Amino acid sequence: MTTPRTEHLVLPGVLTAGQAAETVAGILAVQREDGAIPWFRGHHLDPWDHVEAAMALDTAGEHEAAERAYRWLARHQNEDGSWYAAYTDGEFDAVTDRGRETNFVAYIAVGVWHHYLSTGDDTFLDRMWPTVYAAVEFVLRLQQPGGQIGWRRDDDGTQTADALLTGCSSIHHALRCALAIAEQREEPQPDWELAAGALRHAIRHHPERFLDKNRYSMDWYYPVLGGALTGAEAKSRIEEGWDRFVVPGLGVRCVVPNPWVTGGESAELALALWVMGESDRALEVLQSIQHLRDPESGLYWTGYVFDDDAIWPRELTTWTAGSLLLAVAALGGHEATCAVFGGEQLPMGLEAECCA
Repeated sequence: MTTPRTEHLVLPGVLTAGQAAETVAGILAVQREDGAIPWFRGHHLDPWDHVEAAMALDTAGEHEAAERAYRWLARHQNEDGSWYAAYTDGEFDAVTDRGRETNFVAYIAVGVWHHYLSTGDDTFLDRMWPTVYAAVEFVLRLQQPGGQIGWRRDDDGTQTADALLTGCSSIHHALRCALAIAEQREEPQPDWELAAGALRHAIRHHPERFLDKNRYSMDWYYPVLGGALTGAEAKSRIEEGWDRFVVPGLGVRCVVPNPWVTGGESAELALALWVMGESDRALEVLQSIQHLRDPESGLYWTGYVFDDDAIWPRELTTWTAGSLLLAVAALGGHEATCAVFGGEQLPMGLEAECCA
């Protein structure tokens, strides 16, 4: 293990350099030798959270460990370009959910682009391109005529046309990163551009095309975090839901009206606020969830039930720590993280009038 680079992971009231190093070490302690990063040892791995933790490792300069995580995905990709939704403790042959969720599959593009920007490793990008290409093609086979993307394909081939706003917002971000990879490789993908534009149009203008999950805070902020809503649209959406989801001094509710704040949602909201240029509010949100930090492992509890003053569930998850490190890295000016989530250099896609 290398010595983590923590200068951009220091944030007042959130992390000291020593605490940042402990959190990185906590994720590394969970990672398996073959690169797999489960939620915690003995629990399952899902591809989205695996990538989130790998990106966090790159923010601290743990590039070899992050690359091992991406190599795990490349080795165990299904023939159709997908991954299964859950693998017990990262054992590729111990699948506990054989569904193939589109937002889980797409997220590799975000991680690969982040790793490339963190390292400048062209060989890595070349090696991962077939994996990213196959993943994106799998996802786009589930895109509906209205631009939204069905959320799952079952193992028997049954496709679910119903679309999730959070998942599609994450896919929108992933498509833009995939387009950036294609552009870097000088292999333009005009069909991906059209798909990203149609998806953005659906997110911005057609809420009826998505299942109603507005009780979940992710549906509130993810259109902003995923880059589909920007500027005044983004600000209006965040202000509209602020009092509904944010519990001052404690964090962000996962679901209203439940008295349960969660670290992952709180860190992601902070990252969305940073994207909007509201770093002060982002810092306040990150400071508010330090009660979830476990000082022994450096990891973070998933959530806290404030009516009962109870940590619940009793699990310290790599993805919660990963989302916090990514938010801190953005606020700290980590170049690759800022580029990937800030989106200034990511292609927007073509929002075609045919999707109106």
